[in-house]
Amino acid sequence: MLSNLAARDVETLIHPYTNLALVRETGPLVLERGHGVWVYDTDGRPYLEGMAGLWCTALGYSNEELVEAARDQMARLPFSHLFSGRSHDPAIELAETLKEIAPIPVSKVFFTSSGSEANDTQVKLTWYLNNALGRPRKKKIIAQRKGYHGVTVASASLTGLPANHADWDLPLPGFLHAACPHHYRGAEAGESEEAFSARLAAELDAFIQREDPDTVAAFIAEPVMGAGGAIVPPKGYFAAIQPVLARYDIRFIADEVICGFGRLGTWFGAEAMGVRPHSLSFAKAVTSAYMPLGGVTVEEPLYQAMLDESRKIGTFGHGTTYSGHPVACAVAIKALEIYRRDRIVEGAAEKAPHFQRRLSALAEHPLVGEARGVGLIGGLEIVADKASKRQYDPKAGVAARCVAFAQGEGLIVRFLAGDRIALCPPLVIAPDEIDTLFDRLGRALDRTAEWIRQEGLQAV
Repeated sequence: MLSNLAARDVETLIHPYTNLALVRETGPLVLERGHGVWVYDTDGRPYLEGMAGLWCTALGYSNEELVEAARDQMARLPFSHLFSGRSHDPAIELAETLKEIAPIPVSKVFFTSSGSEANDTQVKLTWYLNNALGRPRKKKIIAQRKGYHGVTVASASLTGLPANHADWDLPLPGFLHAACPHHYRGAEAGESEEAFSARLAAELDAFIQREDPDTVAAFIAEPVMGAGGAIVPPKGYFAAIQPVLARYDIRFIADEVICGFGRLGTWFGAEAMGVRPHSLSFAKAVTSAYMPLGGVTVEEPLYQAMLDESRKIGTFGHGTTYSGHPVACAVAIKALEIYRRDRIVEGAAEKAPHFQRRLSALAEHPLVGEARGVGLIGGLEIVADKASKRQYDPKAGVAARCVAFAQGEGLIVRFLAGDRIALCPPLVIAPDEIDTLFDRLGRALDRTAEWIRQEGLQAV
């Protein structure tokens, strides 16, 4: 019997990334409040939020400074836009701060309301740039299989996950996908991470040549893959592919929507992974998710092309109502102040070894084939046979069952395709709370193993 709130939910809401048929039977988990790394349901039961909401609530819940920043800005200037040359102080100050902390040269910043919008904008700006440069054929964009870049028509075309394409008539033409840099699943027998990286770089070079380098405009990648499985790239991957991209004058976009603002123990994931992109996409933790805000950095050559197009056309024909929303910008300014003042990024780096030790230890569990991460993000993969890496039938939903058991233990984590489970707690998590997270996940894995035994599930 569903509660009143749950019953109202299933009759009124569409839930993203949810089995809509199943949720009608089970009902949603209805949360009521949060504090620190904990959230509470309508019965008052606490859950350790092991996913920072959706890879985003870096500063935890109920941070009064962020709430006050929003309240103050709402009272002062609740809305203004950036169209037609208008501006306001929060957008200016935030753009200045982002330019200062970015790991690459930044000429300007363009704001959006989400990471999907940011990557959609990257597509448009890439096309716009090549039209301005008189290269109308140079329009194809390469992403990676299992990469995640959003859900608009363009950003979902960048995304390399089957469920984002099936029956959506995606990807659009001109959106290409290179191999996923997942050593555990993609390497040949005995192939080192460095050798795997070199092979992927050679395959990328051959791929670009087959497509014709004069038609390939950009390459986009996450420093660490998020929704594709919380996958850390192999050693030397970005160092191997960057010369390939430079050889063919291909714009390199780093999707920092998940990795940006401290997740890997550095301000941006590009720094941790040795990435030197032309542009960054950001969102999520820039406001600790207290307000919707995203954006892209604009390099000087792109800005000059945008100026040329404005002179030719008479306007820069792109933007949304909430680009640079003053309340969102004010919250982001305060969030970045907290990151700096409270050494949140450095603290994440200091806590990372403990987090990664506890994660790596899960590789000893009979169900876990891979347990790997970096900073305060990690992923594990459930397998039926460790030696062969064979999995259970996807229809059995083993990872989903494990996540349900974790919820029963008072822990929120997320299952992903390929029977993978992602971990991404708020950056403010304390060492003892890290232990609580992994203790509860360990019990959930044990309960999953017992369920598998009772169901008689076998490898496929």
